[in-house]
Amino acid sequence: MPIIHVYGWKGLSDEAKRKIIAGITKVFTDMGIPKEAVEVIIHEIPKESWGVGGELASEKLRDFRPP
Repeated sequence: MPIIHVYGWKGLSDEAKRKIIAGITKVFTDMGIPKEAVEVIIHEIPKESWGVGGELASEKLRDFRPP
């Protein structure tokens, strides 16, 4: 049973989460793995706890808004 961990910034919409889970599950079902066997865990990390290019993502990407 594959367990897939997805890391992203906190604040993803429920719709975005649904699309992520459905898309990842499809990749595995296309390989012949039953969808019931696929587990996707989304870890939401605050931008203050994420670094991009040597800076806090909260500062470097101040205007970025997740879908």
